[in-house]
Amino acid sequence: MLVSLLNAHQVGGTGFLSGFTHPVLGFDHFLAMVSVGIWSAQLGGRAIWYVPATFVMFMVVGGVIGINEIEIPLIEVGIALSVFLLGIAIASGTFINVRVGLLFISFFGVFHGHAHGVEMPMVANPTLYAIGFISGTALIHILGVFVGILAEKKEQTASLLRYIGAGISGIGFHLFITYIPLISVMIKLKG
Repeated sequence: MLVSLLNAHQVGGTGFLSGFTHPVLGFDHFLAMVSVGIWSAQLGGRAIWYVPATFVMFMVVGGVIGINEIEIPLIEVGIALSVFLLGIAIASGTFINVRVGLLFISFFGVFHGHAHGVEMPMVANPTLYAIGFISGTALIHILGVFVGILAEKKEQTASLLRYIGAGISGIGFHLFITYIPLISVMIKLKG
């Protein structure tokens, strides 16, 4: 499966720690999670909590899909696109429509969750693994919220945050174009 070949950021273990480290040490997951938190802080108000909560909820849905070995094509491409688009959301501040943003958050939450869920059956304690990856994700969201709140308090750092968003978007684009040759190799191997 494409996900298992491309996800090389799994730390050994049999439960909570293994699940926790997947989003924390996976660079693509980390950037997406912290971006969700920063963007929610930029939106302010109740969005600070419901944007990350929406992501986690759909990540759990994706995890269940992955556990049940239902393949979703191009998972890593979806994760790369999430980094790209979340970087754009941060760079543009609050100018992206919140409802459209929530649709993207929900859609990409499924991709991130699927990547976690596909690996979950391989560990000895799937329940602890799930608690670990949900906890790791929530912690990174909270980190992003705090970064966003602190940066938005001062005009100079708010501008810096937009540049950081542009950088995150650039990394997402790089991840995206990096996965294209890998996908063609996988298609050839399946064929």
